[in-house]
Amino acid sequence: MKNNHISDLIPAYLDGTLDKNTQKKAEEHLSQCPDCQKELEEMKTLFKAFEDDTFEVPTDRLKNQFEEALEAEKENLGKVVPLVPKKKSNWATNLLKVAASIALLVASFQMGSLFQQRKVDRDMAILKDETLQMKQTAMLSLMENQSASKRIQGVNYIEEFEHPDEAIIQALANRLLHDENDNVRLTAFEALSKFTASDTVKNVFIEALGKEKNPSIQIGIIEMLVQIQEKKAIAPMKKLLEQEDTQPFIKDQIKAVLPKIT
Repeated sequence: MKNNHISDLIPAYLDGTLDKNTQKKAEEHLSQCPDCQKELEEMKTLFKAFEDDTFEVPTDRLKNQFEEALEAEKENLGKVVPLVPKKKSNWATNLLKVAASIALLVASFQMGSLFQQRKVDRDMAILKDETLQMKQTAMLSLMENQSASKRIQGVNYIEEFEHPDEAIIQALANRLLHDENDNVRLTAFEALSKFTASDTVKNVFIEALGKEKNPSIQIGIIEMLVQIQEKKAIAPMKKLLEQEDTQPFIKDQIKAVLPKIT
């Protein structure tokens, strides 16, 4: 490992699932490779994002900015030029000036608060977006891990995303279509079942129906396609009925639900 990076081994290294020989070689490489040391620290940061969903708002910084803005408003008030012609002072005129000054001060304070709140909201949105990006990177990395349990963990992080992008959907589709582990494929199917409004997900289910051999997953896909009334599923279901290697109870299930697709 002296001349090659060990990016693919870092998740398993952090998880402690490497065998002793590979673990020793990885440690030797990390002691000599700054690039892999940096990637190791970045991966630690990514995994930590899943353990802490709270967003730290930089309150002290925002408070200082607000106080500076308020002081600036107060200084500006001291530079206001009188709006009325200079007349002989009387109690009514003085009272009007005081009221106007108070109103201006209140308005300035409210405007400052409004602008500050908008900045806080903007900072929060940026922070939330950055956190989701970190979680997505870690999620996709986990789904490529050599450990089946880690791949399942990566799939389950779909709960963090209310509206997953195409990269996440495609990664889940790859797990369903190509993962050699039955539990990983089943977990990927369950995750994708929450996004059946997507044409990509519908097409993936149809493709999976034609190649999946695990009866539990087959039944789940069949029931989901019937539930969403996917007419494109009729042809592959009929094909399963004609195949000799299709389990008898799978054929019975197809015969029972096929007429329900209208």
